Amino acid sequence: MASIFVNGEKRVVALPQSVEDIIKKENIQQPEMVSVQLNETFVEKEDWASSQLQEGDRLDFLFFMGGGSMK
Repeated sequence: MASIFVNGEKRVVALPQSVEDIIKKENIQQPEMVSVQLNETFVEKEDWASSQLQEGDRLDFLFFMGGGSMK
């Protein structure tokens, strides 16, 4: 078992795990609308499956939100 941090919250997971595995386990809705940082470095979507997590890694999901002015 290994400790990682997902959006600042500690998670205990069995390794090996990829970024893609965690996205699925976290039930991320619309993953096509999410940017992912692993240890403060952006991970391209095509690399999610091959990006393996290690003890102490920090994974952050950044969600795009629409909005704007109502002028």
